[in-house]
Amino acid sequence: MPEATPRFRLVDPRLADGGLGDEGFPWFVKPVKGAFSLLASRVDDPAALAAYLVQPAVRGYLDEYVPIFNTLVRAFTDLEHDGSFFIAEEPVHGAQVTVEGYLLGDEPVLLGVVDSTLDPATGSFLRFDYPSALPADLQQRMVDVTFDAVAAHDLHNTLFNVELVHDPATDRLSILEVNPRMCGQFADLYEKVDGVNGYEVALALAVGERPRHLVRQGRFGAAASFPLRVFEPVRVAHAPADRDLRAAEALVPGTLVWTECVEGQALADFRAAEDGHSSRYAIVNLGGEDATALSGRIDAVREQLGYVFEAM
Repeated sequence: MPEATPRFRLVDPRLADGGLGDEGFPWFVKPVKGAFSLLASRVDDPAALAAYLVQPAVRGYLDEYVPIFNTLVRAFTDLEHDGSFFIAEEPVHGAQVTVEGYLLGDEPVLLGVVDSTLDPATGSFLRFDYPSALPADLQQRMVDVTFDAVAAHDLHNTLFNVELVHDPATDRLSILEVNPRMCGQFADLYEKVDGVNGYEVALALAVGERPRHLVRQGRFGAAASFPLRVFEPVRVAHAPADRDLRAAEALVPGTLVWTECVEGQALADFRAAEDGHSSRYAIVNLGGEDATALSGRIDAVREQLGYVFEAM
């Protein structure tokens, strides 16, 4: 079975070159403890890495966010490295997916395989679809690799979330991340298609019970999560009120909307806020008979929400 993990190096931000010297460029660099693609960036040479490490967003992350996490690391683990480091990974190309599941003791159970759609120019996440549209045999390979990875990390009685990339040109599978948690953004996608919410699974594991395991017993054939984004600096001229959010959700049964901005807010600091190229202003989760139907429904929901932005 062809499988591989990207070559990687640990980056020490206290060093001008991160400890990499001039080896192995280009790299894809991100915090060892992060969220929402925060500070993830490609660096093509030592000068680009040096500039990355001294930017204000990185310094703010190290000074404000990391100390909270490091307190937990020191209190509850014997890990050699804490959250003060970054990781440099070999850039990979292809279809990106997330395999999620949980462990009952040592027994892995699959929740689902979720496809990611990325903006081709920036790599920003635009859409997450469940169930995956990839061939069944490829999905099974991904699941097998994921189960091996969580076993190697000695995880027990926990949810897991593993991001992988399949390169169709080489048939190579690459692991991007192994997380001992679920993705909250996907929790209701499983409920829509299978009939069990991811948070229901988490609660059962927390109290030592076996979660309900259902497959394709939900009310929809497909579900998707749409992060709504702007790619240029803007100010929010109008944001929906609660009644507008409820009206948007009522357009399609089972729809959930999270708004992440307020009227008058500037959406401009893309590096500090998220992925360096965009700002997410809302999330819409939808169900439908198939993935094609969801594409039309998101347009209707977006129009109903009525966000208005002004250029800055």
